[in-house]
Amino acid sequence: MEINNRYIPREYLALKINYCKKQLAELPEVRVHNHVVNGIDTIRYIVGHHRYESNSATGRKLGDILALREETERNLKVCEAIWTSCFQGQPPALINPHRVTRTLAVDYDKRVVMNKAFFDSLANDNNTKHPKQSGYYFNGICYRSASERDIAIMYTELGIPFKYEPSVSLAGLPNPINPDFVFYIEELDTCKFHEHFGMKDSSDYLRVTKIKYGNYTNAGLVPDLDILFTHDTEEMPFDIRYLLTKLNSSIYGSLLCSK
Repeated sequence: MEINNRYIPREYLALKINYCKKQLAELPEVRVHNHVVNGIDTIRYIVGHHRYESNSATGRKLGDILALREETERNLKVCEAIWTSCFQGQPPALINPHRVTRTLAVDYDKRVVMNKAFFDSLANDNNTKHPKQSGYYFNGICYRSASERDIAIMYTELGIPFKYEPSVSLAGLPNPINPDFVFYIEELDTCKFHEHFGMKDSSDYLRVTKIKYGNYTNAGLVPDLDILFTHDTEEMPFDIRYLLTKLNSSIYGSLLCSK
């Protein structure tokens, strides 16, 4: 997680802090004991009153747990430091991580839960219908506009996994579509869609925008909760802070969903 404090909304930061605390409370505490066997330095992992050699099956699992605890502790320190510098008091306890079950209609009689399994099933950068003409590169992917590249950088700096233009089936459509972004909120185990519209002043583009909006809502996605829409026009150039407010509202809305 590479959090930049310019890019961290209040509710999402509180959620990340509480998520780290929950993880640490659930993970077993693992201690490391170094000892020498036949002149060779050896590591044992200690949990409670039990000791396990690091090269045993259980020892390897405990080594992974120890690494996860250390990473989570580092993330917690970073998030708490940003919170202290930006906000007062402690993060709200009511902003607790829980599994949010949001579904997407992929056919008239089939809905899928938009969880990690759904996110992992999506192929990244999978739009083959429209060749890219621009050269806006970031992390090995060519984006169609500078704004889309800025969005990708923002999600990366927030530590939010995303897929760019994956193929997604929607009920009522004969072929899969390619939303600009599908991103995954680990703390809530849920996915969200993001469509960024440029050239909004074009009548043809407005027509396409209207169609896309209808396709998503017909498939059960709630605007500003399950899907974010951002725009880039001459009168209102895209500002990443505008997306941050939408992201924060979407996350807070998810926290209000039934567990």
